[in-house]
Amino acid sequence: MAEVKIPIGPQHPALEEPELFLLTVDGEEIVKAEMRIGYNHRGMEKSAEFRTFLQTLYLFERICGICSHSHTTCYILAVEEVAGLEIPERAKFIRTLVGELERIHSHLLWLGIAGHEIGFDTLFMYSWRDREFVLDILEEITGNRVNYGINTIGGVRRDIPEGKIDDYLKALDILEERCQYYAKLAFEEGTLAARLSGVHYLSKEKAIELCACGPMARASGVATDVRFEEPYLVYDQIPFNLVTYDSGDIFGRTVVRVLEVIESIKIARYCLQNMPPGEYRLEKVPKKIPEGEAFSRYEAPRGEDVHYVRSDGGENPYRAKVRAPTMQNLLATMESLKGSYIADAPIAIASMDPCFSCTDRIALVRDIRSGKESRIRFRDLSKYGKGGER
Repeated sequence: MAEVKIPIGPQHPALEEPELFLLTVDGEEIVKAEMRIGYNHRGMEKSAEFRTFLQTLYLFERICGICSHSHTTCYILAVEEVAGLEIPERAKFIRTLVGELERIHSHLLWLGIAGHEIGFDTLFMYSWRDREFVLDILEEITGNRVNYGINTIGGVRRDIPEGKIDDYLKALDILEERCQYYAKLAFEEGTLAARLSGVHYLSKEKAIELCACGPMARASGVATDVRFEEPYLVYDQIPFNLVTYDSGDIFGRTVVRVLEVIESIKIARYCLQNMPPGEYRLEKVPKKIPEGEAFSRYEAPRGEDVHYVRSDGGENPYRAKVRAPTMQNLLATMESLKGSYIADAPIAIASMDPCFSCTDRIALVRDIRSGKESRIRFRDLSKYGKGGER
């Protein structure tokens, strides 16, 4: 049978954002997978150079609606390192709390989408119903359900209301009970295992070779998590488990995310019960950040998030670089698509929980023959984001 090339994207019902995957199939089996990224470039990194460090914080919060706190925390940790700022302990606990609530909401969102992709819409409705518990807590703490705006240079913008802590703990207790049900569902109810076991297999060796991260790597038995490898905020004070699974398939990624939700509930509960007294932000922070650079890592729900910040001593970042976890997982996803069936492609791509708005960047290469410098003006960025010049 002749090989056929089938495009998925850039516009496709199975994709939440535009991206192009070219799948070469022999019958029903995928024998080759290619990707073309760059449909969602928004010029975030270049835009940062025209904004102050504080304005860039809220710009980077809009890199991703689901991982907004991840990006701002990763960025602000780098800025505070360059500035030599030590934030109050209470602020660290609040940042950790919001980060773990965000992880719960992200994993439950993914669980619902995964259920929808395989026709298990009851799981979609249940998990998204329970996700409302988390969003309600986030809204009370930060004032927002998405793009929380809790971080600021030198701490957080809002304190945790003491009178609400018991209410949050009760909500977490209910959520933990329901997530225990999802864990039981994964192992005992046959739907998930029958549909997802053996699908989109990624061996431990390939996961390491292709630098997979987050639940995708941990489901292949790779014990990688920035919270353990390089603890930040107060993770070195909190007892919790690193969740791994060794099946290497989408079922394993489902199990890892469900069990991580339970661990995140424990972390959030610890933060609420052990919240130290005191200030939640520094009174004075400099507008101008001293000259220097810093590299920051953060375990986002999808995996390792990386921010690089460089200052030349002014009010604006000289350079701000972002590497989202989806970028790191793309190669492993393309590799493990080989040998899968074409019908499994939508859930296989979704299994890495992709965010292409986080991922897409633009690179301008210098013409070595003419020596012309590859510079671009801010107003010219729009044509690159509209499918124009590549």
